[in-house]
Amino acid sequence: MTGALNLQALGRLPPAVRRPDYNFRNLSIGIVHLGIGAFHRAHQAIYTEDALRSGGGDWGILGASLRHADVPRALAAQQQLYTVETLAGVPTYQVVAAIRASLTATTQREQLLAALSSPRTHIVTLTVTEKGYCLGVTGDLDLSHVDVAHDLEHPAAPRSAIGWLAAALEERYRSHRRPLTVISCDNLQSNGVKLRRAVRTFVERSKPEMLPWLEANVAYPQTVVDCIVPAATDVSRARVLEACGVEDFACVQREPYSQWVIEDRFAGPRPAWEASGVQIVADVAEYARIKLHVLNTCHSALAYLGLPRGHTFVREAMADAELAQFLEALVSNEIAPALAPLAVQDYWKSVRSRFANRHIDHRLSQIAQDGAQKLAERVFPLMTANAAAGAPISGLARVVRGWLALTRTDLEQAFTDSAILPPAISANTLLRGAITAAAL
Repeated sequence: MTGALNLQALGRLPPAVRRPDYNFRNLSIGIVHLGIGAFHRAHQAIYTEDALRSGGGDWGILGASLRHADVPRALAAQQQLYTVETLAGVPTYQVVAAIRASLTATTQREQLLAALSSPRTHIVTLTVTEKGYCLGVTGDLDLSHVDVAHDLEHPAAPRSAIGWLAAALEERYRSHRRPLTVISCDNLQSNGVKLRRAVRTFVERSKPEMLPWLEANVAYPQTVVDCIVPAATDVSRARVLEACGVEDFACVQREPYSQWVIEDRFAGPRPAWEASGVQIVADVAEYARIKLHVLNTCHSALAYLGLPRGHTFVREAMADAELAQFLEALVSNEIAPALAPLAVQDYWKSVRSRFANRHIDHRLSQIAQDGAQKLAERVFPLMTANAAAGAPISGLARVVRGWLALTRTDLEQAFTDSAILPPAISANTLLRGAITAAAL
């Protein structure tokens, strides 16, 4: 019978499988991560794993799911070990041990609060998706959001990521007042700035006397994260079983490319992330703009135009000659002008080859989720910039119209619903005319 991945199984893994070769069993928790999904396990946890190999330190990760118990349950059954499958011409496999504990917020509130507020925890990271920040149309915390309203009314039983952070900071303030660095790792424009504002807004209403300490002792670096991480499937789990000889129900798959850029703004100690390839920089703005408006915009274009053509995966949509030609024109004629003087074409060459990776089953339906929030970040700013400069916007408009058609959103309702439009755009002028004129 095939055994499960666990500590005892490490010694039986095939030689080609990379395994943790440092003293991970005695690691203390130095990082708490909110949102322990596939992306964190395939991205930030890998950088931390490699930093532990090279620099040591007590930087074990405690990962928390804010809603569902599936991942913490799977990790616990495997003594927190899991496999990362990197998909290239010849796939590679690595067992990761940086995550030393995992839990579910809804059933283990006391344990999560204790970890977040521990003086040994110096960093909190988040991957909760754009909508997990509970922001309104202006980019500020939506105080009317059902989870935020609940958390303000019941601060000891938070539901939202912002509520959890506020509860943890209040406990740190009450007990020891050690500094903390809170790092958003989501594809959210100005993620650190927006996270800081959201937490401050919440604390202004829940514990205003904390604000001076908060401003002096809590840092929110801006970041850029990039790695294509398709959801695990029965097929990917079967590949891991064949390659490693063990069953792994927490395994993740990813592409070879990975990038993590962090603003050099920390409130206290941190892992030696730069030793594992993390770029610690003074300003992430240019990294963020080109990634958001080239890779993410083109991802959205493939999702909203590729799904109606019967495509399931990004690689299939990229193999569609008409869609590939559309993307080339979109990048050259509409994205590059809006991002000048950034080296858009050079970056696009790399992105194009990544999208075409025939080993990656990145589902268009996964990318298509939460289109209202994503298009407001990825596409509308480009349309605004090009319209102001007299540059074309018809291709970008086609992407928006593809979203409207795919989600069966009523055009009139879309332009009267402030939840899907950024405040800088006039719904009745620029977008109405552009989308109506655009051909599908």
